[in-house]
Amino acid sequence: MTMTSQPLVHVKDLAKTFDVSPPWLNRVIERKPRLHLHAVDGVSFDIAKGTTLALVGESGCGKSTVARLLVGLYEPTRGSVTFDGKDVHAGFKAPDGRDLRRRIQMIFQDPYASLNPRWTVEAIVGEPLSEHGMISDKAELRAKVGSLLSSVGLNPLDCVKYPHQFSGGQRQRISIARALATEPEFLVCDEPTSALDVSVQAQVLNIMKDLQRERGLTYLFISHNLAVVRHVSDQVGVMYLGRLVELADKHRLFDDARHPYTRMLLDAIPEIRKTGRSRTPVQGEVPNPLNPPAGCTFHPRCPLANQRCKQERPVLHMHDGAIIACHAVEEGRTSA
Repeated sequence: MTMTSQPLVHVKDLAKTFDVSPPWLNRVIERKPRLHLHAVDGVSFDIAKGTTLALVGESGCGKSTVARLLVGLYEPTRGSVTFDGKDVHAGFKAPDGRDLRRRIQMIFQDPYASLNPRWTVEAIVGEPLSEHGMISDKAELRAKVGSLLSSVGLNPLDCVKYPHQFSGGQRQRISIARALATEPEFLVCDEPTSALDVSVQAQVLNIMKDLQRERGLTYLFISHNLAVVRHVSDQVGVMYLGRLVELADKHRLFDDARHPYTRMLLDAIPEIRKTGRSRTPVQGEVPNPLNPPAGCTFHPRCPLANQRCKQERPVLHMHDGAIIACHAVEEGRTSA
């Protein structure tokens, strides 16, 4: 993988555990222990400036929790996030934390829930500018909002409208304009197109790629859609039950995926050139995250699992230019 010597974003051994125990009295009466959900468990990756890392995996694998950890919506249980050489979570609490928040922004999944229905577009997009004290003059603020709307393919005259007057794709463009208002360097995108129609998805993704080229933006892109990931990413990380199982350059991952789970996800994608070929569905169900299997958590669904897989948790190691956590790959038991 091609990485700069000093990545813009450096995530090391990031973990988040949630206490999902029943109320104290219930636990006493039923004699049950506390319950802890390991939503993210030891995730590490780097993102070079101006590139896109995509995190993929089935629902509940911890992708969105990673996104929220990176922007400070959650406090990590363990590990660290470094942005431009500074500790993010310490930086957010510092007196000058607003400057760091200005440089890191997030685009949320649901464009219907992330915009205040009682505010005009001007108020929505202009709020970060006012909050960070970047613009105070009303005429200047309106001009800046109009410029931001133009950058995402909307009409500056739309600034007097309300969110209900826009389609889903247009609302997501407003969300992108709001995220761009503070001129950030790093955008965390939590499934920004999953609630949109396929044709609208393509438009929003193209806007995001154009903005990245123009502004040198760095993206963490969360998605469960591998076709979308292929279009936007430079690197891809595959997550399963809170852990990274494979991290590789996009072309290497799509052309020569090594981890059995990554192969299973790729086999489920329909391809026009292979219309007559029977597709392999993703086998089995994701185990209960409150009671994950011992050893490799993927072993109940893995066709290559052996006794070692059931007992010993695999660790990430470099293999042919990709970082993989798999005993079968390590032992050469995967077919080419």
